[in-house]
Amino acid sequence: MKVTVFGVGYVGLVQGAVLAEVGHDVVCLDVDTNKIERLKQGHIPIYEPGLETLVRENHTTGRLNFTTDAAAGVKHGEVQFIAVGTPPDEDGSADLKYVLAVAETIALNMESHQIIIDKSTVPVGTADKVRTRMVEVLAQRGREDLSFDVVSNPEFLKEGSAVADCMRPDRIIIGTSSTDTEDVMRELYAPFNRNHEKIIIMDVRSAELTKYAANCMLATKISFMNEMANLAEKLGADIEMVRQGIGSDPRIGYHFIYAGAGYGGSCFPKDVQALIHTAESIDFEPTLLKAVELRNAEQKTVLFKKLNAHFKGNLQDKTFALWGLSFKPNTDDMREASSRVLMEALWEAGARVQAYDPEAMNETQRIYGNRPDLGLCGTKEAALQGADALIIVTEWQAFKAPDFEFIKQALNKPVIFDGRNLFDPERLGRKGIRYYSIGR
Repeated sequence: MKVTVFGVGYVGLVQGAVLAEVGHDVVCLDVDTNKIERLKQGHIPIYEPGLETLVRENHTTGRLNFTTDAAAGVKHGEVQFIAVGTPPDEDGSADLKYVLAVAETIALNMESHQIIIDKSTVPVGTADKVRTRMVEVLAQRGREDLSFDVVSNPEFLKEGSAVADCMRPDRIIIGTSSTDTEDVMRELYAPFNRNHEKIIIMDVRSAELTKYAANCMLATKISFMNEMANLAEKLGADIEMVRQGIGSDPRIGYHFIYAGAGYGGSCFPKDVQALIHTAESIDFEPTLLKAVELRNAEQKTVLFKKLNAHFKGNLQDKTFALWGLSFKPNTDDMREASSRVLMEALWEAGARVQAYDPEAMNETQRIYGNRPDLGLCGTKEAALQGADALIIVTEWQAFKAPDFEFIKQALNKPVIFDGRNLFDPERLGRKGIRYYSIGR
């Protein structure tokens, strides 16, 4: 099938590459000329395990191509994916200007029936807005004879495992009321639906809400465990023991119940905010969602509060080794990362940061530039040298079994602040290391 994908970010590039991998003829389209030219040369703009090989191999075979030519892109595709960004607006709502711009572009260039697939994370009612915009543009062209259908097909990709999630999806949500469109979508996704039935057909609005409901549920689990962790500290309990105790209940499970320094990234924060805005726009008070957001914002300050208490409020001219900058492992994404909240608080208090991350160093440089109070180190060991304490914010595999004797020798004093509960407190105590974690 001939497929056009608007947008070459996390969702669009991964989806396009995976569709090409199973045999579809895919064109990825973007307005960023530099990004498109770099993709043609095999340079991937994001870090995602397995993506670079997938893009290069399918581009070489001719199944995956890149262009800035909107007319050619629309002409190519039997289906048109909208996979552009929906950044949060000032009021927390999802900004749909890029989605609607793509809808307008398709309407301006289409010459036959089209299926428009909303892949971007969008509020309930977006398909109606896309449809309205396209009808307006087609009327301006005098082409009311051209037909189209708008489908909601939300993505459920996790950064760091997006390729695997796309190749082996848990479910494929398709929001449409058209049996003809359903048939086309089933053909498109047939390669991913062979093992067992994964396709779930529903109305468009339910599909749009499903995406937000999924992310908000996961964010709620994280914030709940962080609240329990803070309570555990006050009560003298160990949140890791609690996690194992409740995770063994199959109704709860072990996923997303790790206490930590708060969630970040491009999805959970903005999706919670967007659903809050949607609820308030129809005079519904989203009490639980607001509590989830508040707990997460407070959780991102917990490590700084522990540091400040340990050093008795005197952080001026202190140097801290920071392991982990990305919001989660296996990505270079620092959007809404807990590390940013922590570093900015440390700088405000007059401290210096020596940081290391396996993938997010360039992104950190892009965000913060050449600050005198930020040192970006080539190794995790280099970040330790002469520091007053080690802080761990991201649970990269490379941080999980360090040389504790080296840490003791490199730090001015053997103190670790662990925002991801990677180590056993008793073991570190026996090694003579002061260890602060979350909820333990």
